[in-house]
Amino acid sequence: MSVNPSCEEQGVSRLLAGRVVNRPQLDDAPRLQEAAVQLLQQQQDLCSLLREVSNPDRCCQTGEQSRAAPGGLRGSLLECELRRQATELGVPVAVLSVKLILERLTEITAPEGEEDERRELLTSSQRVQLCVLLESSRELMSQGALCPKLLWQEYRRDQRLPKLEVLNQLHCFSFLSLKYILESDDGVRVWLVSRLKALCSWTPPRGEEETKRVQLRVLSTVVGVLVGCGFELNSEPAAPDQRRISLLCCSLLDEMLFWLLDTVDKSLTSQSSGAGPGLWIQIFDASLCGVSASAEAVQRFFTHSLTQALTYKPRLTVSDAVTLQSDWTFAKADPLLMSLFRKLAVIFSVELLLRHLQQVLETHEVNWKHVLCFLSTLLVYNPCAPPSLRELLSRLLTSAFEGYDLEHMITAFLLARQGALEGAGVFSSYSDWFKMSFGGSSGFHASSKKSLVFLLKFLSDLVPFEPPQYLKVHILHPPFIPVKHRSLLMEYISLAKTRLADLKESVEDMGLYEDISGAGGASGSTQPQCQAVQDVEKAVSLFESTGRISATVMEASIFRRPYFLTRFLPALLKPRVLPVKADARMSLIEALKKAEKLPAAQHSSYVESCQRQRRQDRSVVCLDAADDPLEVLKVQLQEFRGLVVDGNDGDMMAQLSRISHTLCVVFPGRPDELMEQTVIKVHVDAPLSPELHVKVINMILRNFCQCTLDTSRANPPNKQNLWASRFVSVLPGNTQLICSLVHRLWDLFHNQGSSLSAAHVLGLAAFVVHLHGSVSHSSLIQLVPPILPKPVPVGEAVSAALVCSTHTDMLFCVRFCVAAVCYGICRGHSLPQQQQDYVPSSFYKKLLYLIPRLLPEARRTAVTAEGAVGESPEKNLWSSATDAGATWRTTAWRLWRHAAFHQLQNTPQYQLSFSDWLVNELRVQRSEDALSDPERQEYQQWACLELFLPRAEEQGGCGGDMRILCSRLLDAVMDQQLKDQSLEKLHQRASATGTCLPDIISRLQEFVYEMEVTGLSGSRSGRADVCDFLFEFISRRCSSTVSSVSPSVSSELSLQHTLNTWNRVLLALPPLLLVKLKVEGGRTTLDCTTLMQHVNQHQRNVCSPAGLMSSHLTSHLLRGVLSASVSCGRPREEVNKAWTQISVHCPLLLTSAVRWWERLSPVLSSLWSRVCDGEPLPEQLQLLADCGHWAHSVARCLSPPPPMPPAPALLLASSLHRAWRGRGGGNQSFGAALNMLRPERVSQDRQVLVFLLFLCVNDHLLTLLCLQEKSDEESLSLCSDLLCVLVDSSDWLLIFKSSEQGVYQSVTMVTSDEFTRLMPWAFYSLLLQQSAELLQRALRCPGFLQAAVLCYTSLLQLVLDGHAPASAAEPPEKQQLDPSQILSQAKMFLLRVISQTSAAALSSAQLRRLESQCADVDPEVAAALSVHLGAPSLSPEMDFL
Repeated sequence: MSVNPSCEEQGVSRLLAGRVVNRPQLDDAPRLQEAAVQLLQQQQDLCSLLREVSNPDRCCQTGEQSRAAPGGLRGSLLECELRRQATELGVPVAVLSVKLILERLTEITAPEGEEDERRELLTSSQRVQLCVLLESSRELMSQGALCPKLLWQEYRRDQRLPKLEVLNQLHCFSFLSLKYILESDDGVRVWLVSRLKALCSWTPPRGEEETKRVQLRVLSTVVGVLVGCGFELNSEPAAPDQRRISLLCCSLLDEMLFWLLDTVDKSLTSQSSGAGPGLWIQIFDASLCGVSASAEAVQRFFTHSLTQALTYKPRLTVSDAVTLQSDWTFAKADPLLMSLFRKLAVIFSVELLLRHLQQVLETHEVNWKHVLCFLSTLLVYNPCAPPSLRELLSRLLTSAFEGYDLEHMITAFLLARQGALEGAGVFSSYSDWFKMSFGGSSGFHASSKKSLVFLLKFLSDLVPFEPPQYLKVHILHPPFIPVKHRSLLMEYISLAKTRLADLKESVEDMGLYEDISGAGGASGSTQPQCQAVQDVEKAVSLFESTGRISATVMEASIFRRPYFLTRFLPALLKPRVLPVKADARMSLIEALKKAEKLPAAQHSSYVESCQRQRRQDRSVVCLDAADDPLEVLKVQLQEFRGLVVDGNDGDMMAQLSRISHTLCVVFPGRPDELMEQTVIKVHVDAPLSPELHVKVINMILRNFCQCTLDTSRANPPNKQNLWASRFVSVLPGNTQLICSLVHRLWDLFHNQGSSLSAAHVLGLAAFVVHLHGSVSHSSLIQLVPPILPKPVPVGEAVSAALVCSTHTDMLFCVRFCVAAVCYGICRGHSLPQQQQDYVPSSFYKKLLYLIPRLLPEARRTAVTAEGAVGESPEKNLWSSATDAGATWRTTAWRLWRHAAFHQLQNTPQYQLSFSDWLVNELRVQRSEDALSDPERQEYQQWACLELFLPRAEEQGGCGGDMRILCSRLLDAVMDQQLKDQSLEKLHQRASATGTCLPDIISRLQEFVYEMEVTGLSGSRSGRADVCDFLFEFISRRCSSTVSSVSPSVSSELSLQHTLNTWNRVLLALPPLLLVKLKVEGGRTTLDCTTLMQHVNQHQRNVCSPAGLMSSHLTSHLLRGVLSASVSCGRPREEVNKAWTQISVHCPLLLTSAVRWWERLSPVLSSLWSRVCDGEPLPEQLQLLADCGHWAHSVARCLSPPPPMPPAPALLLASSLHRAWRGRGGGNQSFGAALNMLRPERVSQDRQVLVFLLFLCVNDHLLTLLCLQEKSDEESLSLCSDLLCVLVDSSDWLLIFKSSEQGVYQSVTMVTSDEFTRLMPWAFYSLLLQQSAELLQRALRCPGFLQAAVLCYTSLLQLVLDGHAPASAAEPPEKQQLDPSQILSQAKMFLLRVISQTSAAALSSAQLRRLESQCADVDPEVAAALSVHLGAPSLSPEMDFL
């Protein structure tokens, strides 16, 4: 293909673009490449070719069509030409490539003028060209035509100082890493530091924002690589080269840090540090190091840098630090140094930083200025630092006095003073710390004389260097010294006073409460007269709060008498108009007079001056006896409102003092009454009285609301003065006032909430917030009746009046709580700790409950704890709360999205738990709810499944565990029936329409069924887990109800109430969940063990009547067995097996099924036919019907008698018992029926009759306890007939022996434990009413004497323990014996039996056992046994037998 020579002047890209336009087919690519090669052979200028290939403008000239020519094609053309010319020249292609790239790089980075020569970064066009060049270079490198290492060697051979941006681009394009440059360039230490300093010091021209970002990015990349190479730790031992590089990187970073610190030192004299150090400080950010360094390496780098900063140029001595320390506070130190320390400390905890500081102080020579500035930075920026610093000081002092270590001693003093220099808002004053450490007998120095001498010697050595303020502290608050060593202290005080005299400082002019450890350090900054006035105000305030004269005042009256007499007393006794009722100032003056600290003449002069002042000032409002307190208070409150608007703090405090005095007249109380955690009882049901108190309280509340509205028009709460807290602070000083106030608030919120206007709600909310903060720490409120279980703070007590049971109640509650929480958040300045002081947790949790309930959009909004940008969130929140046009929904929605609102949820007391939510939800009246039934269902499902189920347990949720969710639901449902009636009355009001209990039960059914369907763990059956869960739950509840070994009557009643409630819940759950399925060998079977244990352990003791479960519960359990069997492969076989186990191990369920079979049979037959395609009932259940038919035949005395079904004896006996009790036949027919059974020959018949006797005895016990005369006669007759048949056999005695029952052991699992304990009482109650002939036959029965003795001792123990049934007044015609009569007659009967029994009837061992049983409870019976049966001729053979 020929090429026109005129094409030589055209560029490669234009040529390629033209070829693409003319021949866009991919098949022409080889021809196009051939034409390009011909063109290159004629051009033969690689530099121009590379310039054009790497020129972004030329590359983009051809528009969309040029993009069809890939960049790889241009790189391929360049690589081909390079290889061709390298072959012609006989040099390696890599050498030629390096030469070409370096020439182009030099051309790109070459400055274009003087300004560019001073630039440390490329221009934007240079930056783009460099990026394109590096892209081309990377293509050449990928094709093996370029060696990056050779490029660097050639670049550095010319001794060029590379621009850091070029290095950054080489690194970022993965062309040449900075790590390789550090390893290969020996001169990197020389040029890298200088380039870093130059880059930091260079300021980009105005308007080049991108250049500023590139500057910071380049620095971050370089520092990240240096930190990664210098501070990464490898598990394997480092190679020498790696160790060298690590040390080199550390050294480079240290040089930059030292440059920064040197700049800081020079800035103290030049007043200008430049922008370079400030930019370098920004590099100390963990997020800027990127992927080049791990988090651990960054931490080690920060730790190393902090150590270097603290130990840099340690030229200052300890004496210099003592003298110059006041100039090194946070406010006076260089901002760069403080910024550096703040950056270095931000990623560490306070404890770790202070521990590291202590280690540095103990192991290095330090720069005391840097050490103390670092401590100030830590204290100012971290509110958690002061407690940790106190612990460090305690450790230092302990170590100092243990080893008499001066270094630890001076370190503790310097650190404590540095904290004090930052002010009382940051750390304790030096005087407080010194008194706390050395002012008492338990101080660090008080252990021995050697310690005292060590402390005083240390303080004496400091005297020549001490600033005067510290000497004054040591003189005015000297360390505790025993009397015998007082001379040592006086020597030090003399030395200190001499030093103060040299400094021309006076101790006498110092105030009593002057902050003499502040940064100023000069006591002369305040005039003595002004200081005395401040001392008087402080002394009066302390006296008002404690009721005692301050110890400082008492000490001053002795040790500083000149100041006390000439400064303090004149300021205290300044003439004024005295109030009628003594205020705190007058009380203090009177207390000083009684303590003989006030001269009588001076006091008399003061009183006369005050009277003269009263006569001169006629405008003063005076509270005389004739004044109406209401009118006076009204005027005072109006004046106070005007002062609040004007913002005059001094006049406002004076007016509050007058208001407080007036309130003390209305609510008289002891003047010395101290409010220390007292409990105030408020009778909320009582009427408000007296009338005067109600009017005063209303006046106070109305005025507060007006003041709140006045001040809120101008500023949000955090911008207002302290008028509200000061107003409320005058109230807690009187118990009667607080009681009336809380009572009135309760009445307003509980009974009149819906009638309160928005202004009332806003003002009262602010009032309650301040009342909560003011009274919560001093008084607790006990509501009467006891609506709350214990005394609570005032905020919680008022919150109890805000009920959420109806729509109206919810609206008022949410309006009030929104206003209160908005006010508290705005008042708290967005600081969580302050917000906790102003936001009562009960109001907050009510909002957590109500806002999602009433605002569906709040359920769908994911709110994060981030503040709004570019606006004041507190101001906007408060403006919404006070906007008359805003609805409560708008304000609640804004509050819900507020960051500070959600930050409070991180505190445990502000977390709404699932149990709290359930309590609130169960109090809602369904007919008066704000939500309809579908809306309530949707809300409850959201709250359970989306809110509380995934929430962690420690935050009040369920941790994602459905078991915990259902357990909380079960607890709430059961507790609903057991809650206190007073609280029920409070929340249900007059409505009788019912709570949301049915809704919660519905949710429980949903979630339990979900557990059953989804399963809870791997291969195990979900139903088995649900079954275990349900029965474990009730077992836990029962065990918590009855905790003692011998339960009381109240605990038994509670247990019965708990199980009755549980049965109602159980009947609401699907019955198949009560039976476990077990999979063994691939076969599914029924496992009724847990069900039977539950019936035997719990249901058995709460049956009414005893021994019989209700038909509903019995049906529910049996339906569960049948329903669960459907999941088995052979349902009929599994039901038969299960019922066989129930017949043996759960006799109560068996007897109950027999009793209710007529009701159960249609239900069970229908269920079985439905699930098994019309099949008849399984054989074991059909056996119940067969036994019933047989029993009815026997009861009707049909002849011949029907054959006995092959059923358990207890089943047959229960059928007979049911048939006979239902038939109600006479004694003759019953006796005839008994003759059809032959117990003397057939053991089966005998067992049936013994079980029947037990059931009849159980009926007899029940009639005796319930005093049912007719039923008692019937049961007694049946028992007598059975005894006539069974008396010759010893089997009937076994039902009265709980320890020797044998085959009749199951009778104890039929009836309750109480009835089992009463069996001895039934034994004698039954026998004592039998005929003499029957008793004689019983006497001949084997084992009768042992049974009689055992039942007697048990009966006697019942009487002694108070468990015998109580006697009741009965008609004289009813011969019912009370327990005492039965006991006496039983004893007579037993003695008669003993006397009629032959000595050969018992062996010696049996006799000894009976004697030992009777010896402790009735020695007379034991003696009778010994006398009548203890014959010496007793044969040894009988002993053996």
